[in-house]
Amino acid sequence: MASKLLRAVILGPPGSGKGTVCQRIAQNFGLQHLSSGHFLRENIKANTEVGDMAKQYIEKGLLVPDHVITRLMMSELENRRDQHWLLDGFPRTLVQAEALDRICDLDIVITLNIPFETLKDRLSRRWIHLPSGRVYNLDFNPPHVQGIDDVTGEPLVQQEDDKPEAVAARLRQYKDVAKPVIELYKSRGVLHQFSGTETNKIWPYVYTLFSNKITPIQSKEAY
Repeated sequence: MASKLLRAVILGPPGSGKGTVCQRIAQNFGLQHLSSGHFLRENIKANTEVGDMAKQYIEKGLLVPDHVITRLMMSELENRRDQHWLLDGFPRTLVQAEALDRICDLDIVITLNIPFETLKDRLSRRWIHLPSGRVYNLDFNPPHVQGIDDVTGEPLVQQEDDKPEAVAARLRQYKDVAKPVIELYKSRGVLHQFSGTETNKIWPYVYTLFSNKITPIQSKEAY
């Protein structure tokens, strides 16, 4: 096995199961799961300069622009130069992908292709604990008490953009933005596409892919 550090990215629309796949990769292979959404929340909470910039856009219901996200993620990656990592939520756009190019070469890019109907159903069953970003799904990881966060006991909410009428627009927007990013990584030969409706069925293929690049830290496929 190569001793070089593994650099991986996971792409997929909202509701594609990215979070679950990332957790499993992190557990099985010891990669740091670096979520742009998590770092955004942390920076907003800590009132950092980049957090305050992001907050201004989020409060207006706007997407955080490339230059803000890129600045945030570059500083996080700078702190993790000696770790294997898996990026989730970044790069979202071609501009972000080009910025990432300047600091490293990627080994694996995964994209999850999930049918529209499946995504629509999953998102309509999704509830969130806003302060932490913890996500529940009423079908496959429901909270212990309906409508209540397991850890804090605070109420869960369904976000406006998880409601069915908003989902179609979000998916269209994702496809438009993600297409050039996917094409870029495809042209480099690092893109691996996985299709299906169930994360448990996609997972063994993801596990095999990573096993060919890095030695698992667990002896069997942990779920």
